[in-house]
Amino acid sequence: MAEPAIKRSDESSKIVDEGIDKGIARLTPEKIEQVINKVLAAETGARLKTYVETCVHCGLCSEACHYYLSHDNDPKFSPAGKVKQTIWEILKRKGKVDPEFIRDASRIASTECNLCRRCAMYCPFGIDIAYLMSVVRRLCHMLGVTQLYIQDTAHSHSATLNQMWVKEDEWIDTLFWQEEEAQDEISSLRIPIEKEGSEIFYSVIAPEPKFRAQLIYQAAVIMNAAGVDFTMPATPGWDNSDQCMFTGDYEMMGRLKKVHFETAMRLKVKRIVMGECGHAFRSVYDVGNRWLAWKMPPIPVTHAVEFYYELLKQGKIKIAKKYDKPVTFQDPCNIIRGKGLHEKARYVVDALCEEFIEMHPNREHNYCCCAGGGVINTGPQYKMKRIKGNRIKAEQLFATKTRGAKVIIAPCHNCHGGIEDILHHYGLDMELHFLGDIIYKVMEKPV
Repeated sequence: MAEPAIKRSDESSKIVDEGIDKGIARLTPEKIEQVINKVLAAETGARLKTYVETCVHCGLCSEACHYYLSHDNDPKFSPAGKVKQTIWEILKRKGKVDPEFIRDASRIASTECNLCRRCAMYCPFGIDIAYLMSVVRRLCHMLGVTQLYIQDTAHSHSATLNQMWVKEDEWIDTLFWQEEEAQDEISSLRIPIEKEGSEIFYSVIAPEPKFRAQLIYQAAVIMNAAGVDFTMPATPGWDNSDQCMFTGDYEMMGRLKKVHFETAMRLKVKRIVMGECGHAFRSVYDVGNRWLAWKMPPIPVTHAVEFYYELLKQGKIKIAKKYDKPVTFQDPCNIIRGKGLHEKARYVVDALCEEFIEMHPNREHNYCCCAGGGVINTGPQYKMKRIKGNRIKAEQLFATKTRGAKVIIAPCHNCHGGIEDILHHYGLDMELHFLGDIIYKVMEKPV
């Protein structure tokens, strides 16, 4: 197979988005200046000032960015270039910018940056450009300028406390349904609901009951085989996802994390174990908890990768036969750069699979999937922008495929969405699985 044919031209046609267009139409220069200066004065301080004034415009962050690399080193896609086009100008003009500037700022911050923090690793001063882009998103949110698709998700969070408009009875029905399905395979299997005092509260993101219920099935099988004392709640608070963190709606983000932690405390569990999602982990472990003034979460939080590592290391999961297709591994930004789980992830992959072929670069240096940071949630009209913005990932996957990899393991829902689009667009014939998929295939199961 030849190297994937990849168009080098930038997206030229204007994307229509009612959330942006109608929001812009309501703005005046006076309102923009007032809102910007209010947010900057009340919510930013030494951190923003230090980052902006420390940057020496050296450009060493540029080649860390998948958008920059995928657009033939166009400087406007470099991390420093994005900052220069947005927050630097806002500060320089003291908030005196026009509505069209806000349109461009929203486009750059929300659809041309995944907040992946790879650039921060290559900055000689450690400037967190993801934070600076988040400030821009916050300003746009406060001005009422947010992409309609992800704003609808934020509305679902507000109305239902989950991101997929899943009703309370639908959630409970899904748990019963998956328990019944699993009992056809393991007759004694249970998904304990509202079991007070359990060791673990197992939480998931709303796309699982909505679209990927088999992941709940698989998790139940793994928990039962390992003899884990776990429960799942019947009330709102079961969804650990948080697109409000990415829209800049921090008030709603805080409400979501509060109900998640309060659900765990109500059930008197020892810790929260999360399914395979990166952004939710970031929200519960690193951002939402701090918005609520907790330096660390009030209840310990464990990502699925670390949980699987524990089960395999302690011998609670036995492998019947290793997975025989050559695999590679996508490092999700929020659990690798954000938590340092890269070696534990590789322990799990090596324990499950016969042949593991590394991507290059890998671990904390791996490229983002280009779906995270809320970018995939901005909507279908931005799909090709995402795909073209991660040509470098297609080239990386192609190189890994030429070395024999046939399966990509990605322990994150957004990574699945982004990589699925890349595989289809660039014609890369590779399978894509969660770690739970592989564990379910190779583990010894009780009768």
